[in-house]
Amino acid sequence: MTIRRAMMVAAAAGLLGMVAAVPASAQLGIPETPTPVPDGLAPSTGAPFPKGHYGALDALPDWGGIWFALFTPPAPGATPPPRPKLKGAYKDKYEAWRKEIAANHGVEKSERSHCAPPGMPGIMQIPQYPFEFLFTPGRVTINQEAWMQTRRIWTDGRKHLDDPDPSYFGDSIGKWDGDTLVVDTIGINDALPLTAGMPHSAKLHITERIHLKPGDPDTLVNEITVDDADALAEPFKTTVNYRRDRYGKLLEFECSENDRNPVDANGKTEFE
Repeated sequence: MTIRRAMMVAAAAGLLGMVAAVPASAQLGIPETPTPVPDGLAPSTGAPFPKGHYGALDALPDWGGIWFALFTPPAPGATPPPRPKLKGAYKDKYEAWRKEIAANHGVEKSERSHCAPPGMPGIMQIPQYPFEFLFTPGRVTINQEAWMQTRRIWTDGRKHLDDPDPSYFGDSIGKWDGDTLVVDTIGINDALPLTAGMPHSAKLHITERIHLKPGDPDTLVNEITVDDADALAEPFKTTVNYRRDRYGKLLEFECSENDRNPVDANGKTEFE
């Protein structure tokens, strides 16, 4: 019970003197008995912010600064890069989307806000907005300038939640394999596209191996494997390289300031 709530209770009873009898731990919102370790959290840590483990961070690789995903468009006439191979109803849905786009001069009708981010794995492949990686005991935090998104990768030994709430980034757990961060992600919202127009199922499973490029400490490599037993005919693999800006910083990105749909001369809302 907080101090404010304790005072409200006492006032309602007409006994303000009772506030002094409230234990200090309750006034500060601290439970008198330890909170049980949640399912999936390693008992060895017992908390998402373990103390006494900061020295170990010095042994991790140097990912300081901010990182920009590199994107080189294919040369004219060159074979386009491979894309995920959909199957069944997911392939049919994608083909229907392509036909609708072609019939609508490339304009997509979307039920989502313009400010909604793409989710995983697309968020890790955005070229124009940088990433920032923060190492703290038990987790790696990724800040993405676009949409000011925060992605948390737990490295404290916990397991995946049995039934994670679907989300843009999903439930990510990781471990260090030498200087490589190995990340396993499930629980990604199946209402989000895998990539432009491509649907996926709730079984989407993404594995990443993130490491510095050998011989080039200013290039970070993310080897991504995407698997979906329901939607994909086979696992899809792609690699994203990021270039470091050692002294750069993320800028504020407030998309909602310009989250508007155009309206035509007849007052009908258009979609872009």
